[in-house]
Amino acid sequence: MMSGLAVLCLLLLQTGAHGFRLGGNSVTHQQITENAILNMTTQVCRALAMAEGKDFKFPPPPFTAESVALACETTKSSKTFHKTISLIREKNKMVDYYFFWSAKHHFDDETFTEGRDVIVKGLSSVKASIKQGKLAAGREQLGKILHTLQDFYSHSNWVEMKNEQPNSNLIRANTIIGNIDKNRPTCRNCDGDNCMNNILEDVLQDKILTTGYFSYFFPSKPKGKCSHGGKADQTSRIEPKGGINKDAFDSNHGYLHLQATKLAEAATTELLEDVRQAAGDKSFLRFLGITRGKPLCFVIDTTGSMMDDITEVKRVTSSLIDSKVVTEDEPSVYILVPFNDPEFGPLIRTTDPEAFKKSINSLTADGGGDAPEMSLSGLQLALTGAPSGSEIFLFTDAPAKDINLKSPVIALIEQTKSVVNFMITKVLGFRRRRQSDDNQQEEQQQYRMLRSDSQVYRDLADASGGQFIEVTKSELPKATSIITESSSASLVTLLQATRNAGNAENFPFTIDETVTSLTIYITGRSVSFTLISPSGVAQSSTNVSGPLIITSCSVGNFQTVQLNTQVGLWEIKMMSTNPYTLKVVGKSPIDFLFDFLDVEGLTGGYYVIDSRPKAGVNGSMQVTITGSTSAVVREASLVESSGSGVVNGSVEAQGGGEFLVHFDRIPSVDFVVLVKGQSSNTSNILFQRQSNTNIRASTLTVTAADINSILVPGTPLSIPFTVSTTGAGGTFSIQVTNDRGFSPAFPSSLSLETGGRASGTVTITAPLNTTSGSDVTLTIQAEAPGGTDTNYALKRLTVLRTVTDFIPPVCQLHSLQSNCSSNCSLLTWELSVLVTDGANGTGVDRVSITQGNGTLNTSLAGGDNGTMLVSYVSTCCSPDVELGVVDHVGNVGTCFYTVRAGTTNSTQAPNTQAVGSLSTKAVQSFLLCISILILGLITSEAVIN
Repeated sequence: MMSGLAVLCLLLLQTGAHGFRLGGNSVTHQQITENAILNMTTQVCRALAMAEGKDFKFPPPPFTAESVALACETTKSSKTFHKTISLIREKNKMVDYYFFWSAKHHFDDETFTEGRDVIVKGLSSVKASIKQGKLAAGREQLGKILHTLQDFYSHSNWVEMKNEQPNSNLIRANTIIGNIDKNRPTCRNCDGDNCMNNILEDVLQDKILTTGYFSYFFPSKPKGKCSHGGKADQTSRIEPKGGINKDAFDSNHGYLHLQATKLAEAATTELLEDVRQAAGDKSFLRFLGITRGKPLCFVIDTTGSMMDDITEVKRVTSSLIDSKVVTEDEPSVYILVPFNDPEFGPLIRTTDPEAFKKSINSLTADGGGDAPEMSLSGLQLALTGAPSGSEIFLFTDAPAKDINLKSPVIALIEQTKSVVNFMITKVLGFRRRRQSDDNQQEEQQQYRMLRSDSQVYRDLADASGGQFIEVTKSELPKATSIITESSSASLVTLLQATRNAGNAENFPFTIDETVTSLTIYITGRSVSFTLISPSGVAQSSTNVSGPLIITSCSVGNFQTVQLNTQVGLWEIKMMSTNPYTLKVVGKSPIDFLFDFLDVEGLTGGYYVIDSRPKAGVNGSMQVTITGSTSAVVREASLVESSGSGVVNGSVEAQGGGEFLVHFDRIPSVDFVVLVKGQSSNTSNILFQRQSNTNIRASTLTVTAADINSILVPGTPLSIPFTVSTTGAGGTFSIQVTNDRGFSPAFPSSLSLETGGRASGTVTITAPLNTTSGSDVTLTIQAEAPGGTDTNYALKRLTVLRTVTDFIPPVCQLHSLQSNCSSNCSLLTWELSVLVTDGANGTGVDRVSITQGNGTLNTSLAGGDNGTMLVSYVSTCCSPDVELGVVDHVGNVGTCFYTVRAGTTNSTQAPNTQAVGSLSTKAVQSFLLCISILILGLITSEAVIN
């Protein structure tokens, strides 16, 4: 059997080469990042499988998100895994956009300490976010610091000094990065275009660490120092001329491009390993999006009249958990947000189904006062705390008191692409207090007013692609079947439409061979329809016993219809004089992700737009197919949500399941994304998938500067932002909200000229008692005069107390007993270790086995620093153990012990070795192996996927 070291070396060899800069056959930050994540994920899944006594089958090279998810036995999470990798890659890439001028973010200008501080502070933030379950914030921060880490190997002379393993001190504070002399000349002029020998020999001999200087505007640098190089670097035009960067094959030191990228990937792997050790294997996989089923998220009104609803939620939760907890549809995380008046929250998040049951069962209905409640505050908290793409169920019988949050909530829905279903019981507002029971006319007036109050819920359901379900309290148990149906991780949307004025209309939709459990959802009063199957058979909604419909259920304004699945082109003819929504769903592994793109001026290429796309102009979109390695996109369209208008795009395959789509025009009305393609080369039937989220374009652009995303409690953080418009000028209203209830300072309005822009600043302060690792989602919204147009910028901040503890816990050997002999299976050895974190440490948080097959037990040994007494027992067939020890801020160390069979059966054999160390010895060993193998064997050039 291969050792973990050999396996990880093999993993990195299987994926080929990577690189930094897009262009030619050079490779990019994104490729380095993705391949390191795929390799590390495979290794962690293998370790967990072995720990559980399961076989593990390596995916075929080159690794993909699909193949790794399959190897990890979580095929239904490949969409989440894809999404996570894309987010980390994009945040890595955007460092060049937001921090183009910042030397420390690229290790330019010999900013070694500053660059290392960026990495170390960001790494602490990542670990704190994972510990608090704030995974999105941690993923964003990870992408950013990986860019800086990777740039070290391209922008410094680490490779030229013949180093064959990463500089591990770049991820550790208060360590020596290298031999640095900022006053010493480091370079000579290049020989024309040949810069192979432009670093001075004595600099390389004395191991003097340097990086190139860079300036886009001014030809200025310290005398004798190296330049970054390239057309954009003005310093490379003054002596010493040329540069030393290895960003691409055509760079000044491009002949070392492959070595630099391999060391950058090994360093990325080392950092990921450090995060893994701090988080633990299961938490680390959740962080990367490797999970089983979808999140289960409830937002529940707990005011006085909600007793029946809460009872039903308890029943559904218990039934759902009991039916799924041992299946691949087991929810990846359970989230509960209660709300009342004026309180809402806290958000409860757990991966333990029994703990979630306990939280649900502890809910009681009480209080509330007047009818409106803080429903949108609760929903805002859920949208920021739940993973992207979640299905959220909100239960209430009252209108929203905090209707001012409607726009920020829609912004969150658009960003997270989560689906929100509203389970509304009774007539909104008829509870607790009816001030005029004797006055029927006033009551009817109140009814009409409260029906209009419900519109905010309808609008939010439509924006997210969810259902607005109105039932009586006695009908609620019948309506909650949608929760069970919607909780499948393989559920996909095939068709979705909203009609605000009822008209007769035909809707075609295609069912491919991968679709099962075909179901139709309809909301609306007095809606009828006729179905026509691919074979031409028709059946009306009044005939429930026909050949096409398996079951049909109506309750309140909600109707579900389950169909006999037939491959081919279907048609549904809707007939209604009332507003309605139509949604056709099924189960299939094939789905898609999409993001709108813009062109970046300085570095070229596309970047993902974090807000609404620009209305009325051309635009581009990236589509990624998930759940299949053979499916291809043939068509992509933008379809009006409430009408028949369609804008078709031109599709360009990018490889790896990614497609670039160009549109001549982005619609100015709400629309959804429709994708069609072939599931395989042999399929004659196009698959059809549609986005749940309604997209609305805008003539406004709101951009928040990404200067800093770490919020220190008690310290104000200022975030500059800009608002620009391609339309008419005037006074634009500014609204800034957040999910933590903090009170930011910001301008209430900005004045813009026609086609102009204006700037403002948001200042926010987290209270001193804010938990480290929690996050704050800030929404900055601009509204055009008269409310005719809006757009927003979302910024996720991580709250992080200043970290002063950078020293990992230490192990002290208490005892080691062994009577091992040649018959290892019948004998055991025992180990006792005291783990402490020092007088000024944050305390021992966790001890785990990183190598070994024995049994570990831990107990608190007293003291204020969380000292732990660790005992370990193993058969003599497993003579080695490595313990991972982690403190409360994520400092990771390893303690290694080994026994070898001696010639005596005494409790402490004379020849027994007992070695304990606190180091990153294991990490350094496999990284050394990686470097030696890769640098010795790589002979081919890399090709961009």
